[in-house]
Amino acid sequence: MEITVLSQAELKQVLEPDRVIETVESVYTQKASGRTAVWPSVEYHFEEKNAVMDIRSGYLAGDKLHGAKMLNNFPLNVGAGLPAFTGMLLIFDSENGMPLALMDASYITSLRTGAAAALGVRTLARKTSKNLLIVGAGRQAFFMVAATLLAMPQIENVRVHDPINSANADEFVSQIRMRLKSELNLDLPDKVNFTARPDLQAVLQDSDAVITVTRATYPIIKKEWVKPGTHFSCIGADMLGKEELDPELFRTARAFADDRKQCLSFGEMEIPFKSGIISEQSIQGELGEVLAGTATGRISEEDITIFDATGLALLDIATGKLALDLAREKGLGQKVFI
Repeated sequence: MEITVLSQAELKQVLEPDRVIETVESVYTQKASGRTAVWPSVEYHFEEKNAVMDIRSGYLAGDKLHGAKMLNNFPLNVGAGLPAFTGMLLIFDSENGMPLALMDASYITSLRTGAAAALGVRTLARKTSKNLLIVGAGRQAFFMVAATLLAMPQIENVRVHDPINSANADEFVSQIRMRLKSELNLDLPDKVNFTARPDLQAVLQDSDAVITVTRATYPIIKKEWVKPGTHFSCIGADMLGKEELDPELFRTARAFADDRKQCLSFGEMEIPFKSGIISEQSIQGELGEVLAGTATGRISEEDITIFDATGLALLDIATGKLALDLAREKGLGQKVFI
């Protein structure tokens, strides 16, 4: 059997954020039409290393693709000069079960996660939104900013808050414009301002859209801090026990899932669901259903909206196939016989 192997360097040569946003949107709408399957996820914690591994997989009937991704997050690797975030993505042809490609999963995960968060903002935030808040200044924050500025060109102010160390936000802001140009070739208009904000409660008072991307296992945003009309794209709560928002927000917010079952099991909705604050019927719909026009998103300017993005392997598979097609056009990738 022949399989194409793509390195992270090759993925960076072929993938562009705007194409990834289009691909992720297509997957969400395909899911809304019932042409996908999300298979059970697996996670394992290496307690002695403060590390975690998770496996996600699924099937895209419309694209005739299925696959699986394994991700590892070993934060102690940094001290040994090794990457903390690693993974592999394997894609198969669903017509015959033949393997198509094996590739680095960490970069694809970052790009498609940014795209998911941005689509949540574009679909559910107020159309007049100008102030974006990123909570968390780690690896993923860069991709949140890039995708959201592409999806929402009216954004003028990007504020960054890091709940662990405010110096992380300062460093992030000092480099972001240069990184967007050098790493993604994005030229930003002068109107876009970046600031680090240590005062989370205060900055929430004039934030139109908030993307949370932390490893928090307790609410870092309290209900009383949130003004009417705010949108949240919640990215960090992607495993059991993780949460970033006050569960009480869900009592009155319009909440949307990337996948209902997954969000209630281990997403931002997990704790509110298990504590009885919400039920499955409380979910207004999946984001793909809003995109497809079969569910209603924001109703009024005063609505607080929440998009719970736990992460779907479907997005990785489709983005990986996009990368494979673009790599073939450019003669990239190594063919391996197994």
